[in-house]
Amino acid sequence: MKYIEYGKENNEVIMMLHGGGLSWWNYRKEAELLCDEYHIILPVIDGHAGSGSEFESIETVANKLIEYIENNFDGKIKVLCGLSLGAQIAVEILSQANSICDYALIESVSLVPSKIAEILIGPAFSMSYGLIKKKWFSQLQFKSLHIDKSFYEEYYRDTCLITRKDMIAFLKANTRYSLCNSIKNSKAIIKVIVGGKEQSNMIKSAKQISEVIPNAILAVKSDLYHGEFSLNKPDEYVKELKELIT
Repeated sequence: MKYIEYGKENNEVIMMLHGGGLSWWNYRKEAELLCDEYHIILPVIDGHAGSGSEFESIETVANKLIEYIENNFDGKIKVLCGLSLGAQIAVEILSQANSICDYALIESVSLVPSKIAEILIGPAFSMSYGLIKKKWFSQLQFKSLHIDKSFYEEYYRDTCLITRKDMIAFLKANTRYSLCNSIKNSKAIIKVIVGGKEQSNMIKSAKQISEVIPNAILAVKSDLYHGEFSLNKPDEYVKELKELIT
């Protein structure tokens, strides 16, 4: 795993975990807004461009990040954030290490496994993987994600560098992940954010985690699609994060 860092090393630490198929730049704008006050860690998740490691499982990535926090920050950071696949990894971290952070901001997390989707991923991506490097196909995919246009070149560059094996691996992991009951023991104050225009299983997942965790806060952003909050509204995201901390 690779780590991009912003801010002074002696400041309180915020770790932000990007979505599947994206990279550390998912949170670049937030890091730039926060770096004067906090030390920001942006990991490049295994299996993604420049990570240096193949993707094995959500649990494996979570274990690596827990070890990283233990070795570099005495086992405790201020805030843990995550989007989509990154949110699943954050949830797994919170499930395994109940005192690892004071606050967590979980966005667009899927906790409703789908065996049908998992089965279809392999054949679908084996056939379409070759199109990823085609600009017209990439632009269609990018448009469907509702991501700010300023991210396109980074999105295209890094998507082209993800291997077929890794892409299938983390997409399958995303479709089969479910909430571990041990997360109810987390001592962090957790805010769960979901877009009102997301698929029903995403809204169901957000409600599920907010019901299982006693101190969780649920926020449904009625006008947003999947991942739009962190990717397209960095100023609002940072404002909400600071409000959570204070």
